[in-house]
Amino acid sequence: MYERLLKLPKNKSFFLFGARNTGKSTLIEEQFSLEHSIWFDLLNTQLAEKFTMNPEELFDIVNGLSSEITHVVLDEIQKVPKLLDVVQRLMKNKNKHFVLTGSSARKLKRGGANLLAGRAFVYHLFPLSFIELGKDFDLDRALNWGTLPEIMQFSTDEDRRELLSAYAHTYLREEIWEEQYIKALAPFRKFLEVAAQSNGKIINFSNIAREVGIDDKTVKAYFEMLEDTLIGFFLEPHHNSIRKQVSGKPKFYFMDTGLTRALARQLEVPLISGTHAYGNAFEHFIINEIMRLASYFRKQYRFSYLRTANDVEVDLIIERPGKSTLYIEIKSTDNIQSNSLTYFKKMTAHVDNVEAMCFSNDPYAKKFDHVIALPWKEGIKKIFEVDFQ
Repeated sequence: MYERLLKLPKNKSFFLFGARNTGKSTLIEEQFSLEHSIWFDLLNTQLAEKFTMNPEELFDIVNGLSSEITHVVLDEIQKVPKLLDVVQRLMKNKNKHFVLTGSSARKLKRGGANLLAGRAFVYHLFPLSFIELGKDFDLDRALNWGTLPEIMQFSTDEDRRELLSAYAHTYLREEIWEEQYIKALAPFRKFLEVAAQSNGKIINFSNIAREVGIDDKTVKAYFEMLEDTLIGFFLEPHHNSIRKQVSGKPKFYFMDTGLTRALARQLEVPLISGTHAYGNAFEHFIINEIMRLASYFRKQYRFSYLRTANDVEVDLIIERPGKSTLYIEIKSTDNIQSNSLTYFKKMTAHVDNVEAMCFSNDPYAKKFDHVIALPWKEGIKKIFEVDFQ
């Protein structure tokens, strides 16, 4: 069991969103007394059907609770979004707080569900961070198999492979097919493989459409589905003009390196340090870590990437309110050299109010002109101004 960085409020109603198996239920059980909570698991088909037929029953149940019950947990609220109207009325009773979890925001977003008009905070939970794993963290294992909490229970690659394959199948079955988000499973299954193979690359919707055998509009809808079901996120191109930023082509990153390899059918192929695949996985891992920690530490950062007309790229740009903008280059090498940062140095040399940094596996901090190269853990520590072992 690992202590999570996310601390949930005890005296406020809130949503907790996260993909399946990121540990939402476990976190709530750890941080809230079961003696003072009532729990409704909406993955229970009978219970979900019961509330779908009569959402008002929740109102009657909660009004009948003793004063000792302070928290009402509705697990996987997207299964019965009509309950949110009931919750809003019940929130007038200041003696009860509502914990609303979900592994998909799609039904809530598409169905115009009542999101309680700001009366409930919103939090997100992700696979385990290297900080949460502490002494159990192993970089090669994280790159190959990801950091879903359940993956840490297994000691053999065979078991990890089986878990990730089952996870991908569960996502298809429970989040996509059973919720009737798509009409045909076969093209979506092929799309997932192609999308995973395109992880961290600039998305060319037309190329993916041709490869899968569907149209551009469907590809865009599929990517939105991945985002809505919390399986991944877009990283938009950087530009000072928001209008121009939106019109550019984004990248897409899946929320876990192991899941990405499972969907891309690469679990049988071990990652080897020094290879292109290893470098891509390392960049993916670092960006995921930074995005997770920004959410946990409630940072209002804006993230993007930059590619110039001559294909020089900055892996990650972090705009921080009231602070300089960070331009970050990510290299998996364990011996960073000045010549590997030539274009990065030129690109960032004359940009105002920018800190140029490189994160790598090199154990030593170095400086090349204005670029600071840091071991990746130290770099992340610097971004968030946190201390950890």
